[in-house]
Amino acid sequence: MTESTDQLRTQNTEGGAENVSTRKGATRRGGGDPGTRGRTTIADGVVEKIAGLAARDVLGVHAMGSGISRTFGAVRDRVPGGSKSVTRGVKAEVGEVQTALDLEIVVDYGVSISDVARDVRENVIAAVERMTGLQVVEVNIAVSDVKLPDEEDDEPEPRIQ
Repeated sequence: MTESTDQLRTQNTEGGAENVSTRKGATRRGGGDPGTRGRTTIADGVVEKIAGLAARDVLGVHAMGSGISRTFGAVRDRVPGGSKSVTRGVKAEVGEVQTALDLEIVVDYGVSISDVARDVRENVIAAVERMTGLQVVEVNIAVSDVKLPDEEDDEPEPRIQ
């Protein structure tokens, strides 16, 4: 056998017996699964963004955050270079393997608040656990307002399109 076949031939020091071991591909250095070599940390803001987007996807959720935060957000969104805050109304506490979330939502008039809250909770838990690998231990939901059909939106249409 030659070196080009990626086989190593070693001589036993006791006397004569040969031990052949085969290498296929890369040499394992450091031992163990590469996924366990090092640490991954996930910032609170990352979990907040994922949860905010997942909550907004639920039918019956009109907006996120309290009236004051939505008002300030509307002003901030109009500033050149500003962008919509997907974390508005979301607070996350992230540990090494678990996370807890607090959401503040505005629901549309006529929907079942308990059904919307359940759907938001399920959607947020699924998205956060799938994307981060963290265990979601709780999702607390506060319904701060109901959007009536004849109310104007807090965020009016921009003058320039």
